[in-house]
Amino acid sequence: MPQLKIAFWNLQNLFDTVPSDIAADLGFTHESGWNQHVYELKVENLAQVIRLMHGGEMPDLLGLCEIENREVVETLIAACGRPDYTVAHAESPDIRGIDTSLIYSRDVFELAGEPQGHLVHLRYPTRDIFEVPLRVLANGAELTVLVNHWPSRRQGVYESEPFRLTVASHCGRLVDRVLKFSRQEYLALPDTPASLDLLNQRWNRNLLLMGDFNDEPFNRSILDFLQASSGEDHLEETIRKSGVKNIPSPESYLTRQAYLFNAMWALLAKPDEGSLYFSASTNSMNMLDQFILSRGLFYGLQGLKWQLDSVEILKPELMSSGLKNRPRRFEFFKDDREPFGYSDHFPIQALIQVL
Repeated sequence: MPQLKIAFWNLQNLFDTVPSDIAADLGFTHESGWNQHVYELKVENLAQVIRLMHGGEMPDLLGLCEIENREVVETLIAACGRPDYTVAHAESPDIRGIDTSLIYSRDVFELAGEPQGHLVHLRYPTRDIFEVPLRVLANGAELTVLVNHWPSRRQGVYESEPFRLTVASHCGRLVDRVLKFSRQEYLALPDTPASLDLLNQRWNRNLLLMGDFNDEPFNRSILDFLQASSGEDHLEETIRKSGVKNIPSPESYLTRQAYLFNAMWALLAKPDEGSLYFSASTNSMNMLDQFILSRGLFYGLQGLKWQLDSVEILKPELMSSGLKNRPRRFEFFKDDREPFGYSDHFPIQALIQVL
């Protein structure tokens, strides 16, 4: 059966060379050494790694974060040499001026709705959660993708945790919106077996969260607020078993929260395994980049099935810094030294089986 090749990568500040206030604030200026030559080198280095993904076949679906705008993604697509690639994008008013985005193959997917960015307004707008509804051309199965970039740990892991807890709750609300009917829609349903089937069909939709969550799979934001774990007990729950006439009471249905499966737990047991080296916390590799999925995608209930053993962190030799497999980050300088590196994150990749 055919497979969908999936990937996500934090590109570490892919800015263009057009002057802007936010680029100046972050040091991406001609005066600091960020010029057209450096920008083109950064893009080509990133494209080298993308061309290595999935054994050189490249992904059909690639989520990105830490990009300045749509134009830099289109430049990256051109460097990858895939004419079937296109981009879904929405500009974000994030305080750092960086966005999330999604590249997908037109030969594999089509849009099933309008992409939209979702912001959580704390004291300032957070990085966005980007929602893209897709349809697989091979079998018509729908897949909703949420590309995430949660608030940074820069202020300290525990000091910044409340921001991620808030965004996790908002992301959970978006998950429920995809997998459940609204209150108005639910109250309009007649109490029939057909309505129960509709509730379960919605509950079993294919939903994939990918991104840099800036927390580990075992942190509270992921486990308790987003309700994503490695267990199947909650995933097994249906709205109600088929054949039972009555739909649940409004209170029972409307207060139900969707549980998710975090596909990265299998990698946590491996020493020094992670997608980012974050010395300010544990002085080791961290698993901040993750794939998280709905029960429908986990069990293959609507035309697509996640392949659990396919999840991996891509660590090509050209990205290795030589220090405990830490990624070789991109650096640029004002003087004549050549910039080097790729990103401070390794990409992650996996496969979805088309049924």
